[in-house]
Amino acid sequence: MQWQISIKGFQSFLRLERSLSANSIVAYTEDVERFVQFLSEKKYDLPPEKIEHVHMTEFLKWLNELDRSATTQSRVISGLRAFYKYLLLENLVSTNPTELLETPKMGRKLPDVLDIADIDNLLNAIDLGTPKGQRDRTMLETMYSCGLRVSELVNLKISDLFFDTQFIRVIGKGNKQRLIPIGSEAMKHITIYKNEIRIHVPVQKGFEDFLFLNNRGKKLTTTMVFIIIKSIAAHIGLKKHVSPHTFRHSFATHLVQNGADLRSVQEMLGHESITTTEIYTHMDRKYLRDTIEKFHPRSVKRNL
Repeated sequence: MQWQISIKGFQSFLRLERSLSANSIVAYTEDVERFVQFLSEKKYDLPPEKIEHVHMTEFLKWLNELDRSATTQSRVISGLRAFYKYLLLENLVSTNPTELLETPKMGRKLPDVLDIADIDNLLNAIDLGTPKGQRDRTMLETMYSCGLRVSELVNLKISDLFFDTQFIRVIGKGNKQRLIPIGSEAMKHITIYKNEIRIHVPVQKGFEDFLFLNNRGKKLTTTMVFIIIKSIAAHIGLKKHVSPHTFRHSFATHLVQNGADLRSVQEMLGHESITTTEIYTHMDRKYLRDTIEKFHPRSVKRNL
């Protein structure tokens, strides 16, 4: 069995059986192809069914020598495990060489978060006197109001807006749908953008229902959203690391800080496991600690 044939089968499995997005399929494929690159460099002419545990441990050592982070190594191992689970499921291999592979230990990194003043400064820096400015402000308001992933934002459709009940419908990872409450400020900007700006854009065939369009009438790319946000942050001299995901993290952190229960936040974010959402309780503890250090009369930092 050749690697390219098995990789193509794996891609079909991820798309048809797992219903993964194109980006996720690319990520899994790159993980397997990185292992194939290792085999090539080491002159190991071995098909997938001949790979053993010793090759996997040597691969990890190779990644270490390339100075790949623990996070990267862990992700690659996860991709290889998924690949070999597929091969086992299809009876294309008899053993799984990734079974006893140890994942590198990682520290839990807290995501970057903007405070409310930062959010306001970013939003207020956008020039609403231009069609592009109105669109960009609407996108940021929507991301912060609903905690959307950037892929969910660019794929948001007009038919997904249910303003009579103040909800939007989002298609998340694995094509799973969820309903998210949307705030009045975001609804106001969407209404203005949709009724006064978007109607003047020459919409390309196939993009009629997508809410956010570029000036050529097609849906925005995720890369373009990154560029827009980076540009606004640079314009106001914001020193923090800012990306579309920063708005999602800020949405969740501000909810937890203000007393929202974790299950509700989990549902709105579309997390499969509550464990993923629990990181925001850590964010909240940090917020509380910073508050004490800043305001308590006997705080060490306050008295310095």
